[in-house]
Amino acid sequence: NYTDPQNGWQTSTELVEDPEAILRYGRNLLKMDAFGCTSRGQAHRAGLWVIKTGLLETQTVDFTLGSQGLRHTPGDIIEICDNDYAGTMTGGRILSIDAASRTLTLDREVTLPETGAATVNLINGSGKPVSVAITAHPAPDRIQVSTLPDGVETYGVWGLSLPSLRRRLFRCVSIRENTDGTFAITAVQHVPEKEAIVDNGASFEPQSGTLNSVIPPAVQHLTVEVSAADGQYLAQAKWDTPRVVKGVRFSLRLTSGSGEDSRLVTTAITADTEHRFSGLPLGEYTLTVRAINSYGQQGEPATTTFRINAPAVPATIELTPGYFQITAVPRLAVYDPTVQFEFWFSETKIADTSQVETSARYLGTGSQWSVSGPHIKPGKDFWFYVRSVNLVGKSAFVEVSGQPSNDGEGYLEFFREKIGKLHLAQGLWELIDNSQLADEMAEMKTTITETRNEITQTVSKTLEDQSATIQQIQRVQKDTNDDLAALYMLKVQKTKNGIPYVAGIGAGIEDTDGQPLSNILLLADRIAMINPEDGNTTPLFVAQGNQLFMNDVFLKRLFAVSITSSGNPPTFSLTPEGRLTARNADISGNVNANSGTLNNVTINENCRVLGKLSANQIEGDLVKTVGKAFPRDSRAPERWPSGTITVRVYDDQPFDRQIVIPAVAFSGAKHEREHTDIYSSCRLIVRKNGAEIYNRTALDNTLIYSGVIDMPAGHGHMTLEFSVSAWLVNNWYPTASISDLLVVVMKKSTAGISIS
Repeated sequence: NYTDPQNGWQTSTELVEDPEAILRYGRNLLKMDAFGCTSRGQAHRAGLWVIKTGLLETQTVDFTLGSQGLRHTPGDIIEICDNDYAGTMTGGRILSIDAASRTLTLDREVTLPETGAATVNLINGSGKPVSVAITAHPAPDRIQVSTLPDGVETYGVWGLSLPSLRRRLFRCVSIRENTDGTFAITAVQHVPEKEAIVDNGASFEPQSGTLNSVIPPAVQHLTVEVSAADGQYLAQAKWDTPRVVKGVRFSLRLTSGSGEDSRLVTTAITADTEHRFSGLPLGEYTLTVRAINSYGQQGEPATTTFRINAPAVPATIELTPGYFQITAVPRLAVYDPTVQFEFWFSETKIADTSQVETSARYLGTGSQWSVSGPHIKPGKDFWFYVRSVNLVGKSAFVEVSGQPSNDGEGYLEFFREKIGKLHLAQGLWELIDNSQLADEMAEMKTTITETRNEITQTVSKTLEDQSATIQQIQRVQKDTNDDLAALYMLKVQKTKNGIPYVAGIGAGIEDTDGQPLSNILLLADRIAMINPEDGNTTPLFVAQGNQLFMNDVFLKRLFAVSITSSGNPPTFSLTPEGRLTARNADISGNVNANSGTLNNVTINENCRVLGKLSANQIEGDLVKTVGKAFPRDSRAPERWPSGTITVRVYDDQPFDRQIVIPAVAFSGAKHEREHTDIYSSCRLIVRKNGAEIYNRTALDNTLIYSGVIDMPAGHGHMTLEFSVSAWLVNNWYPTASISDLLVVVMKKSTAGISIS
């Protein structure tokens, strides 16, 4: 009850209740009188304070202490560190203090958490509690603190604050001195958050003040594995708990669907940490598992979802180009370890994916697949058709196309490794042995070796510190796989100052990767081809120093990392980063660009800008404006305004517009007479689509007309008529004036502007 000013200062009753507490404990009525309270809000707060006090502050404590009780008075906040209640060591006394290392030896072993910060409360020289952080735990009964408060004494008390436990705070309500010199203290539980709960409606998750609990553990690591047997689908669920509690069972709830369409499939109770569901139809399922102890209390639930359906189609397929190789790696939108992928391959596009199994080549099933070989040529498109598969079924095909690598430098390195493994290349690179040749004597030597089926012819000459040798080798040999190889090599070698210089040509056929492969290899510092027609001596091409020089080249397709024209500076270049530079470009087709800069550009025909246009200066017809002077009566001597101006705005734009008419000033005149004054009148009438929207007459004053008219897109054309007239009594010539008419039509938009 409180004194209500709105009720004539009579007593009013404010009802305060907690519906959740009523449901749990039943209705418990308390009547209060808020003495001197004239505010309904304060009366409500008083009632809420009593309710929260009864719900939150439910514990009391009684204890006895010695002369230290002289320090305390009722109302003091006391922290109780009860080891038995907490279920762990949270308080005791200090046995020794090492001030140099800030290490305290405690009277009992303590356990600190692996994560989270722990603090210890110590009593300083003034008898006040001081909280300091624990920085190290060198031994079970020793702790190292960040700072050592002044006045901390041996055998002083300590209290441990752990992140997993709520501090047990109590408010002293009475202190009694006993006959033996001790003091008995009674205190009630204190909740510091109560004021925020009552005044601000704050919500706090209550934390337990003890580790002694019978609440069953939470279920964790819940997984479900789907399998098939005898035409039925089975779901094997497994889980575990962070700790083992005797007598715990597990409640399982299996539902299908989601939201309002969710329905219960089955429930089960088991003492094991796994359970099998059998005979499940196709669908999406949600499994909830929670622990139950012997008292019927339930722990925190764990939930997982699983599907017994054909898999979803691959969300993306990433193609990685290689040298004569393409690798396809599909991925699902949501990872599913039970799903694999089926790969099909085609060198041409298949118009209808229903024909994939008859038109494409099946590669296999896996998480990824690579296609390689000489038929995977650079610059040519190849198609993969991939679908997801699981034990239930298969998804639709997803098509993706790609090309092998077009890196010219990489292909040269690729060929270098391949060619280096050939018998032909090894024989061609082998230097000629001149050790058996006599100095300054030329001879021809032919050796026929039946075991290797080889014919070798050598011509050699030596002069002082240099020698020259020509060797021709014809060889048929068998490798370790019993495959025959036919090789022909012609080598020319010169040795000068102990350094050999070699040129050669070789042709051969040998097996590579199980398939016969023919090769012609050239070994020289410079390779050139000359057409001798009409005495020509200019080569068609020259290869020298890792460069190829040619005049005219006709190519069907060109794949290059970088293209640069001749000249200094070049007139055209295309860099590996995609930067195109052209001194003078004439582009007659389409141009697509995401960004860039244009200087001194002329657009000859229509240009459409779909996004935002920003410009420092604009010239052109972005805002349409028309203006005209009003007609005049031609009679002398005064040409007064008289007539109509018609403005027609066409509905030819896809966006809303506004028609703005800046100020039009019009006025009449006053004519003074001996007995009475007379006036010239000037009238302006404005009509929109035939409907009158303005009609005013000015005498010796000046009137102003201005307007803003909305013109929504698609509502048809708009016609504005501005009619002006002037007159004077007895048909005398009037004196009147009106300013010129100006009409502005612009796009209606509120972007970039606000008004308040």
